[in-house]
Amino acid sequence: MTKKMLLSLLIGATVLVTAACGNADENTSEEETATEEQATEEQAAEENGETAEQPEMPEPDLEGVPDVVAEVNGEEIGKEEFETAYVGQFQQMAMQAQMSGQEVDQAQLKEQIAESLVSQKLLVQETENRGIEASEEEVDETLTTLAEQNGMASSEEFLAALEEQDLSEEEVREQVASQVKVDKLIAEETGDTEVSEEELQEFYDQVKAQQEEMGGEEVPPLEDIKTELEAQLLQQKENEAVQALVAELREGAEVTINI
Repeated sequence: MTKKMLLSLLIGATVLVTAACGNADENTSEEETATEEQATEEQAAEENGETAEQPEMPEPDLEGVPDVVAEVNGEEIGKEEFETAYVGQFQQMAMQAQMSGQEVDQAQLKEQIAESLVSQKLLVQETENRGIEASEEEVDETLTTLAEQNGMASSEEFLAALEEQDLSEEEVREQVASQVKVDKLIAEETGDTEVSEEELQEFYDQVKAQQEEMGGEEVPPLEDIKTELEAQLLQQKENEAVQALVAELREGAEVTINI
């Protein structure tokens, strides 16, 4: 993924991930089974002196995407914004599909991307309605984090790389500021979210039962993975809070999707 795509998806990342969470559990077992079957087939082919053929990587279908993909309370979501988000998500799904042998449902993916961009726009608009601000210091801190995540020594180096992708520093800072505001909005909605011992035990039991059903490796004792499970539960609660807020905002919004 290019740096331009990475930054363009920055604001929508939370929404895209949240939307995907609803289907993740349903698809995990099927994907793992398909991957295991593919590995078995490849091993058998190697033993017979054959070379397993890799399926060809599909191309994103961008034909017929309208200039205005959607309108949210009078604000437009344009073709370029949609295509950038779509291509980035498609590339990830295409790699997974190549491993599992399944095809990417591009019509369904287009609907999901359009919906997630609408949700993104609603969240940004809500930060404006609530008067949530992002300070220069907060933007600088986020830029430094992004630089580190991309293996760069400084935010200046990160900004220079993005400039090569035709993104000015002003554009970058505007997008990062929007992300900071959305993060604050989500923090307001989730509040001091905590995970109880009962919730943790119940989640652990679910994970253990699922692993046993799939015939996977034995799950370590709860105390050994408590921190990781707690982080997952907190993320789930945050996702649920975001979904609830988006649903509430959607009810009172004027939304038109043209795809």
